[in-house]
Amino acid sequence: MNFMTPLNYKHLHYFWVVAQEGSITRAAERLGVAVQTISGQLSLLERHLGKALFNSQGRGLVLSEVGRVALGYADQIFQLGDALVDAVEHSNSESTLRLRAGISDGIPKLLAYRLLSTVTDMPADVRLICDEGEFETLLAELALHRLDVVLTDRAAPVGGNLKVFSTRLGEFATGLFAAPALVERYAHGFPNSLDGAPMLLPTRHNALRGRIDRWLEHSNIRPKIVGEFEDSALLNTFGRGGLGIFPAPLGLAEQIASQLDAQPLGAMAGVSEQIYAISSERRIRHPAVEALCAAAPQAGAEPRV
Repeated sequence: MNFMTPLNYKHLHYFWVVAQEGSITRAAERLGVAVQTISGQLSLLERHLGKALFNSQGRGLVLSEVGRVALGYADQIFQLGDALVDAVEHSNSESTLRLRAGISDGIPKLLAYRLLSTVTDMPADVRLICDEGEFETLLAELALHRLDVVLTDRAAPVGGNLKVFSTRLGEFATGLFAAPALVERYAHGFPNSLDGAPMLLPTRHNALRGRIDRWLEHSNIRPKIVGEFEDSALLNTFGRGGLGIFPAPLGLAEQIASQLDAQPLGAMAGVSEQIYAISSERRIRHPAVEALCAAAPQAGAEPRV
């Protein structure tokens, strides 16, 4: 394989259509070109890659192992091409700044809103496009440049081929909240009163969960865990329904009271939620990502909540 020669994307497109159609003849009909043209372009692509992309099977073709790998990349390449055309065609204004943000399902949505308000307060005309998902999925979307930034509860892993960098946006003290009836029942004698109390917690995939578990162990408290949730919004919904006591940032007590009808039960000393912005390692960074990271609290300063 000649690594110095750029890939010919026309050849790749012909391969992609043949793989979809399962036949050079059908691919030629779909593209409106001669069978010989597609056959020749495929041969050039295979020569460039140094591997066969198809194997003959009866009167048709099947993908080789290398062909299956190549098809996965081709799918992503041409999906991105379609997304590019769609983004340009549906752009309302050349002056609109679009920020595609991925929000990890484990971080509090009220906190994500507060942090992203830095972007919406910019002088420029900003359009936020938010997606929610698991940490690994969002990093993959970032690597494919489908996202500009990912808000999550942990820094990106060090090493490997993923070229991204992490900025800590803040560390937010975390306490326990509950519906009024539960607060009335368990407030007296906090935190010892929590022994046997119903509690809603994030799953162990969430970095905050380990800190809460250590606090409970250190306090010699054994609550009754009635629910574990990947999605913080779902955890809050069950908390609002009075199913159990749940963790949330103390600095958002006013918003939690108005939106979730929940009150603070008490603080968990030493337990905090750390939020990171992960962005692509590019020489020219997105202006809105720059604004988001620039607003992060300085070392030693109080977290902005």
